[in-house]
Amino acid sequence: MSTPFAQVLQRLYETTGYAPRGSATQKSARCPAHDDGRASLSIGIGRDNRVVLSCKAGCDSRAVIDALGIDWAALYPPELQGQGGQRRDPDEWIPCLDKGHRKIAEYRYTDEQGAVLYGVTRCDHKCFAQWRPDSSKKWGRRWGLRDAQGNKVRLVPYRLPEVLAAIRDERVVWIAEGEKDVEALRARPLITATTNQGGAGMGWPQDFARYFPGADVVIVADRDPQGREHATNIVNNLMPVARSITVVQAAHGKDASDHFAGGGNTGTFVQVWEPKPFPGAAR
Repeated sequence: MSTPFAQVLQRLYETTGYAPRGSATQKSARCPAHDDGRASLSIGIGRDNRVVLSCKAGCDSRAVIDALGIDWAALYPPELQGQGGQRRDPDEWIPCLDKGHRKIAEYRYTDEQGAVLYGVTRCDHKCFAQWRPDSSKKWGRRWGLRDAQGNKVRLVPYRLPEVLAAIRDERVVWIAEGEKDVEALRARPLITATTNQGGAGMGWPQDFARYFPGADVVIVADRDPQGREHATNIVNNLMPVARSITVVQAAHGKDASDHFAGGGNTGTFVQVWEPKPFPGAAR
């Protein structure tokens, strides 16, 4: 009887038409969940002999499994498949799961080409857990932002490729305090938005200025002292490089999510500061 690893490799070959390459326990293959010309998918054998999948282009394991036409049980040896051959979806596991918490959102930070560098999960009790891809781990990720040698992952603005495209096309980039607010902004037509992992609590990294030369920026400051301080730090960081900077606050509630939930739109934020007006703007 062939192993789950061998079966998944065979299914990858049948689906993509390309044979996975690598060692006996770790291979690279074309990801079936996106148009992949770079062999972005890593396939390895984790603890308990479970197959671990990790797409460097950002596809989650669920999308890869669906594209292969198999179920989660196919990743496990028979003795671990459990009743009915079902296992918990690996993408649903979070460090606070044993406390009865449930993951409600996941935010992935990628490099300029869209390869996942790290991610943040959010649970229904507002726990935030950071992780980085690691195919040697049971769930295909290492919790925390450092690797096995203690090296910290490269930090980038959230949704970096979209940010760079907006700056190149001379479109406004909105900066909010947290991924939830970014996604609330992005749900509006033609809006590009970003943040830093951890928001005001972690602080805006000083080297982020290198991503914003010539950018037109709108910062949505939370309505509290920490939010105002965070916005000020971003202004000071981007002032030398951005073309224009405006700081606004929610007209309803504390943040961008509250603002939209209260009936506001992108045109009804309250402007509180314009440290760097758009060149040539009427005064």
